[in-house]
Amino acid sequence: MSTRDWLLEDSPHSRWQANVGRAYRVFTALLRNPLSVLGGIIILALVLTAIFAPWLAPYSAIGQDLANRLAPPSSTHLMGTDELGRDIFSRVIWGSQITLTIVGLVALISAPLGLLVGAVAGYFGGWTDRLLMGFTDIFLSMPKLILALAFVAALGPGINNAIIAIAITSWPAYARIARAETLTIRNSEFIAAVQLQGASPLRVIVGHVLPLCTSSMIIRVTLDMAGVILTAAGLGFLGLGAQPPLPEWGAMISRGRTFILDQWWVATMPGFAIIIVSLGFCFLGDGLRDVLDPKNEGK
Repeated sequence: MSTRDWLLEDSPHSRWQANVGRAYRVFTALLRNPLSVLGGIIILALVLTAIFAPWLAPYSAIGQDLANRLAPPSSTHLMGTDELGRDIFSRVIWGSQITLTIVGLVALISAPLGLLVGAVAGYFGGWTDRLLMGFTDIFLSMPKLILALAFVAALGPGINNAIIAIAITSWPAYARIARAETLTIRNSEFIAAVQLQGASPLRVIVGHVLPLCTSSMIIRVTLDMAGVILTAAGLGFLGLGAQPPLPEWGAMISRGRTFILDQWWVATMPGFAIIIVSLGFCFLGDGLRDVLDPKNEGK
């Protein structure tokens, strides 16, 4: 039996084989979607750029060269220089580390929190559901950026506080999705069978409910990453995110708006980086939605 046949076997002999086979099917389905491939390439490029930034950046991210301030794009400075003579190309490369850090930490904080809150609310129902979803609706009723601004204003400017603020404003959407998924499966026969075996609510939620919500959560997290990047850039633009001299893309745009008419490259280059990375997450998220949607399985 070839490796491909083993991966696509209709009757897997172990859970590991079933999981690997499903991952293989998802990967091959994504490869058939050109936009998903493009999105994956962009995200992979972001990750590699962040990892190898010390070797890819030709100049320091904070080193100043006032003799070459506001130099236009050239072979020496591919994206030009800013008002302090810093190489914009190098700052964009180093800024990918900040962007990836923000995206990763927000996803690690908000997605599990929202998943747990939604699963508990959907499983227990009653007053627990009303209490948790009422608290969730309070957050959902306010614009995400405005709410993030309020939290950052309370916590103080800085990249760490910006990450916390964005995570706090992101979890309610995940809670709603997890609750909807839990409501559809909590009365299923296999859940009743597990309960009859004496499983505690914690074991049912963690071992059976949460894994079934994972697919929808992965899709939503991937699609939301573009919004997270834009929110982080907005906070940086307003001076509430990463503080100078950190090369955060939003802060770079804020510094470059003064020169937008004459030295357009100062603000435009980090703006292009934000747009490209955001589109990458959107393309990949759309592809994952098409592949992981149970309604599309077997098509």
